[in-house]
Parts: sequence; structure tokens; C-alpha cells
Amino acid sequence: MSSIQRTRKLALVDCNSFYVSCERLFNPRIRKKPVVVLSNNDGCIISRSNEAKALGIKMGEPYFKAKDIIIRNKVEVFSSNYSLYGDLSRRVMRTLKRFNAEIEYIQLMKHLWIYQIFQMMK
Repeated sequence: MSSIQRTRKLALVDCNSFYVSCERLFNPRIRKKPVVVLSNNDGCIISRSNEAKALGIKMGEPYFKAKDIIIRNKVEVFSSNYSLYGDLSRRVMRTLKRFNAEIEYIQLMKHLWIYQIFQMMK
């Protein structure tokens, strides 16, 4: 019988406003500004910066309903760029795997980092 007790701990890694964060990475002029990213065919808002959230722009809201707020507040608007987001998501996962290879992928914007810590017991 082994005297090693195994405990499993979970960590949730949430890349905040991931699509907006990706756009800001390559466009520093939009940092600290309200930003939204639109879905396919620019129909709905699928990612919002904290500044856009503070203006009352809602997740999933059709663009045409938020257009007045967006124009009035000079919100930066981007069409979704899934190849960019996929590439950066893979980079995030590669970075997390440096800490522990046991990772469960949930979806593009959410990463669940699962790791185990083994403790020695006497």
C-alpha cells in the first residue's frame, strides 16, 4: 500500500474578453477604449471590452440595436477574425501546457487547466 495521497485541484483559466484582447494585442491604439467584436456577417456582438460593458452594450445583442450607443461613444467595432483567435488560443494552450500537460479544452474563449499535486504523507 502506498503512503502517497493524491489530491486533484482544478484551475479555470479565463482569457477575459478574449476576442477583444486578441484585437488589442495587434492594435495598441484601441487599448483603454470601448471595443466590440461582431459575429459572422456582423450580426451580433460576441465580445466586449470592459469599457464597452460599462456603456451598457450587451453580449449577444444585435449590432443594429446597439448602433446608436456605439456611434455616440466612438466604440471601436471589429468583424470577427477566427483564424487570429484560433492561433492565439493555441498559443495560450501551449503556454499552459508548460505548467502541466493534463489540460482539458472547453471552448475557444475558456480554458480549463487541470493539474494534480502529489503530497507525501508519512
